[in-house]
Amino acid sequence: MPIYQAVVLAIIQGLAEFIPVSSSGHLIIVRRLLGWNELSPAHELTFDVALHFGTLLSVLIYFRRTWFQIVRAAFGGKVVRFSEAGGSDVNLSADEQREERLLLWFLAIATIPGAIAGKLLESSAEDYFREHIFLIAGALILVGLLMWLGEKVSREDKPLTRISLVDALVVGCAQAAALMPGVSRSGSTITAGLFRNMTREAAVRFSFLLSTPIIAGAALLKAHELHKEGLPPGMHAPFIVGILVSAIVGYGAIAWLIRYLQSHSLKIFVVYRVVFGIIVIALAYIWHLQ
Repeated sequence: MPIYQAVVLAIIQGLAEFIPVSSSGHLIIVRRLLGWNELSPAHELTFDVALHFGTLLSVLIYFRRTWFQIVRAAFGGKVVRFSEAGGSDVNLSADEQREERLLLWFLAIATIPGAIAGKLLESSAEDYFREHIFLIAGALILVGLLMWLGEKVSREDKPLTRISLVDALVVGCAQAAALMPGVSRSGSTITAGLFRNMTREAAVRFSFLLSTPIIAGAALLKAHELHKEGLPPGMHAPFIVGILVSAIVGYGAIAWLIRYLQSHSLKIFVVYRVVFGIIVIALAYIWHLQ
């Protein structure tokens, strides 16, 4: 794989992992449309997981203070909401402190559906969708419309400190659906949060925090496989470059999206998903892609 391909794919991964447009769907579509087929499907998937490791680094670095607080609160430590942007820390009420202490356990429970689905279906789902680009385009459009509906019906009155066990499970099940390329992990989980009446900020933050264990699990499994099998010849440099670029771009995407959604709706992403999905269907039909 040429370095420039690794850079392009890493930029796509860094942006689309957190912006709700489906990173896996875009990686597959870009490869198919540009004819980047130097790697076998198995090695493509391995490289994509390496890119996910880069975005794992970005979310860990961006939310490092938040994760420290969540873990400390869960085990009985002092509860103070940190500001990732470097502003003043926020003192919480007694009720908010109680909810904050539960957040780690809610995140752990919400991870279970995705972990089970990943163990049972990840390879088959990825392989099947890689061969059926129309399904990826359809998922882009469908989830885009669900995002639009979620914003329409949501009361958006539930901050992160008020989420319940049911909220966590619903969002966790939505994350499991994101195994299908085109769905988008962030898109499905943010949308599920809106249907549970979370504020946009709460839905986005819970989505990003929830991505940490599921991406880490997938990356560790692939790292174990690579340790046994080794990288394909000539892939060491593209892997390193891909991880670094996706980490840097992912960090910027997180910071931008959190600021953007404080004063804007998801409309731009809804429009993009629908329009892009229609374009992909048209191109696939013209070029006879499956």
